[in-house]
Amino acid sequence: MSAYMIVQIAISNEQQFAKYRAAVGPLIERFGGKAVIRSGTVEVLEGRHDGRRMVMFEFPTLEDIHAFWNAPEYGPVKDLRRGAATLDIWAVAGV
Repeated sequence: MSAYMIVQIAISNEQQFAKYRAAVGPLIERFGGKAVIRSGTVEVLEGRHDGRRMVMFEFPTLEDIHAFWNAPEYGPVKDLRRGAATLDIWAVAGV
């Protein structure tokens, strides 16, 4: 069953965050993930959107998301975004 990693981002240092973006993409792909939403315009049909960028990745399974998130090689990549952005990140199993 597919699983999704949903990310909302407020970037404070675009130049530094670009380094993270360049490093994390290939790592996500290595764990079977692919981008399905990449900062598209959010059309609010009901309720509110707080204006942050939104990204969503599809992985083969929730376990693959956990493997990516806990991979030793992700630690140094994650450090690239410290101080460059504030993120909320969720993992959700598909149906």
